[in-house]
Amino acid sequence: MAELVARSHRVSAGEIPSVVDVAGRRLGLSGALVYLVDLQQSRLVALLSRDAPDGTATLDIDGSLGGLAYRTQHTQRSRDGVTAWVPLIDGVERIGVMKVTAPSLEPELLESCQALAGAVALMLVSMSTYSEALITHERSRAMTIQAELLWAFMPPRTIGTRQVTSSALLEPAYDAGGDAFDHSLTDEVLHLSLLDAMGHDLASGGASAVALAASRATRRDGGTLTDVATSIDSTLNQWLPDRMMTAVIARLDLADGSLTWINCGHPAPLLIRDGHVLAHALERSPLPPLGLGLDTGTPPTEHHTRLQPGDRILLYSDGVIEARTTEGTLFGEERLADTVIRSMTSGDNAPETLRRLLQNIHQDHQLRDDATLLLAHWHPM
Repeated sequence: MAELVARSHRVSAGEIPSVVDVAGRRLGLSGALVYLVDLQQSRLVALLSRDAPDGTATLDIDGSLGGLAYRTQHTQRSRDGVTAWVPLIDGVERIGVMKVTAPSLEPELLESCQALAGAVALMLVSMSTYSEALITHERSRAMTIQAELLWAFMPPRTIGTRQVTSSALLEPAYDAGGDAFDHSLTDEVLHLSLLDAMGHDLASGGASAVALAASRATRRDGGTLTDVATSIDSTLNQWLPDRMMTAVIARLDLADGSLTWINCGHPAPLLIRDGHVLAHALERSPLPPLGLGLDTGTPPTEHHTRLQPGDRILLYSDGVIEARTTEGTLFGEERLADTVIRSMTSGDNAPETLRRLLQNIHQDHQLRDDATLLLAHWHPM
């Protein structure tokens, strides 16, 4: 492990397969191979050595043992006991799996494999912001300029602690236009934002990127939700006067479950408790979309409620419920809520719930607009 960490400081992406394999063999394995998840979380793609064949380089997440390890975040063993699939997790963010083989995978060796997977995950994440090889490895096709801009500004899909988990997804991943999400943590607070900029072009992506920057700058300077909304609105008016966006901006107190939010022309969040959506629980009269000019004499209205342990908050853009079949049938809010609840009831965690939800949409609906989802789960100790 120490040797792996030491080598990781100056290793290139192309050297990762051999470095991991060598470390695995030092632990007593016959081999170790890393698979990274693709951008849309449908496949696991192997990181292969430059001279390795790629005949089995891709695994289907919903049809393989490796995919089961990814979905459940638990190590899976083959029936013959000589192969195991170990999740690669950075905090609570799923980044892939590691396939390990050995003549006999005893419990002690599997524990070592899990420790190796943790070290490998840290190495991969540390390189992912600057390694073109790793960035392009997760892609199956070209990305539009506005999508490239948006993904550069957005945080990891999943973040969390022992008290809370927040997970988000954005589709179409390669052609996103104006939707964006943001979530971040302090020791006491989870910050949430979901933005939907008008249009589906480079200026739309630019507007969302500007809004994210304005939000973060204001928040990190100690600003309130009212300050954040006002900052986004004034920034858009100053620099992108022909652009507007809907938004939900929220903060969750992790100690007592106090939820505060501002809704600017956006679909109301859903509150899910004990396997049911509490009808209209978070519906309030929304403010106008940002960019139209907030009333300077009247501060934006902050709404308040108190969550119960185990509650989940679902933020979504209208592109989710407006997905249509070829016959014109809407996906709709009712089906959205039902799909999330059924996934949660089956034991899926927040990131897997959202992944399955988007799969459900893609099965028989077509997206007419960006579809963004953010699911926050408060689970205090």
